[in-house]
Amino acid sequence: MASSSSSKAKAKLPSLTSQEIQQNFVRMQNDLQALAGKIGELEQEADEHTLVLNTLNEALAEEPDRKCFRLIGGVLVERTVKDVVPALQTNRDGIRKAVASLAEQYKTKEQDLDSFKKDYDIRLA
Repeated sequence: MASSSSSKAKAKLPSLTSQEIQQNFVRMQNDLQALAGKIGELEQEADEHTLVLNTLNEALAEEPDRKCFRLIGGVLVERTVKDVVPALQTNRDGIRKAVASLAEQYKTKEQDLDSFKKDYDIRLA
């Protein structure tokens, strides 16, 4: 009985040549690697924001009107610490949300890759 249900499942799969299966597999692996790279990059950026915020919070407690410089769109602008801190916190929170979203996408794509490997009986040497 189990073999008939697995043969039905295999019959529903699109008929792909071995080269197409390999191309799809490599594409899926590359997608996972690209997502992992982007997640790492964004996590590093969030960590940098946290370091800057820690430093600026000390300055905020002592001198909220102290001037600081911020790079916005390639332009260095002068602001006060009290103006920059909320903007940096918002940016960091947005980055963390993006990381969470990408992590969910990663999990989904990883599951898709696993089911693809199982469906087409792919074994890595």
